[in-house]
Amino acid sequence: MKTRIREPLSLLLLSSIWEGKVIKRLLAKMEYKQVILIRNDLKLPKGKACAQAAHASIEAALKSDKSLLSSWKDLGQAKIVLKVDDEKELIKYFQQAKDGGITCSLITDAGKTVVAPGTKTAVGIGPDEVEKIDSITGNLKML
Repeated sequence: MKTRIREPLSLLLLSSIWEGKVIKRLLAKMEYKQVILIRNDLKLPKGKACAQAAHASIEAALKSDKSLLSSWKDLGQAKIVLKVDDEKELIKYFQQAKDGGITCSLITDAGKTVVAPGTKTAVGIGPDEVEKIDSITGNLKML
């Protein structure tokens, strides 16, 4: 029969520090994600929509707080792509995220392929705490 020794959490953390990311993940109190919004009215080809989503994701991530970005990366870099109806709705969610203190990016296309120059195509929101992002985008549907 094994004897279980109860250690204070601080001792558990110190004794398990070598496990790095595993311990961080198990003990993390918050989950993080990033949301990417794509305009549905543009009817972008799949490849173009993917490129715009990538632009939005990377730009928002590069603007993010480094410690928040590190935690998000350690926890798997969750990304969710959602659709909005049009430019007006895209701007609305971008502004709400900005007003809520969440790092975000608005992507304006150069117009070299599918859409006219200056077309706003996507928004990247976060990474940030799931609850903060869901309070803004929780009612949207997946692309």
